[in-house]
Amino acid sequence: MTRQIQRFENKVALVTGGRSGIGRAVARRLSDEGATVITAQRGEDKEFDGITADFSDPNTAERVVAEVIAREGRVDVLINNAGMMQEASIEELSLEDWQRNVNVNLTAPFLMIRAALPYLRKTKGSIVNTGSVEGLAANPGHAVYCATKAGIHGLTRAVAVDHGHEGIRCNAVAPGWIDTDLNLEFIENAHDAEQFRRDIGKIHPVGRTGTPEEVAALAAFLAADEAGFITGQVYTVDGGRTSKLSLP
Repeated sequence: MTRQIQRFENKVALVTGGRSGIGRAVARRLSDEGATVITAQRGEDKEFDGITADFSDPNTAERVVAEVIAREGRVDVLINNAGMMQEASIEELSLEDWQRNVNVNLTAPFLMIRAALPYLRKTKGSIVNTGSVEGLAANPGHAVYCATKAGIHGLTRAVAVDHGHEGIRCNAVAPGWIDTDLNLEFIENAHDAEQFRRDIGKIHPVGRTGTPEEVAALAAFLAADEAGFITGQVYTVDGGRTSKLSLP
């Protein structure tokens, strides 16, 4: 039997939003490759060592990082994955809703990075942020989501530039349509689920939607030492969707 690659042996990884979806797949991938994984999100994580966290609260980041250091004494990998999406037009979106989305999707990753930097310097650690194809283009009614994900892409580049000399790398993955529980439920609730699946497959050159595990594979590579000359990059994981021009 082939031994699983252990790229993260003796390393500690902190994954926000690691209880479900892409975050869960990333947590499992890092754990399978030897990492000690701690997740942080609302509610209890029954699979990994978890920290209950409300990322709309600006005080959460420092508490979460301090807890990881108290438990493990170090952090080598930070995965900023926790996020939210609210569908609303500009006119429908209240300032309070806007700010809550910004707090969770953009301010929380900034605060997590800021809190973790002293420890990532010691370990020459790596940061991987979850952006989105909607940080590059837009779907209808996703103004605040698009704005915050574009912000994540910009933050990724800025952290890479400012802290590369300290041995800290920062990259982002930009997933497209991924078969998370939320998206699968959306499909099942469609008027004609089977037709919807066919239609959504047609917009992807590969003919299908993606899996959380496929995003996790890229996130793990970017977090690993073998990606040591890669930083400040945003990698699209969308089955070619954003490369395909629409037909007349």
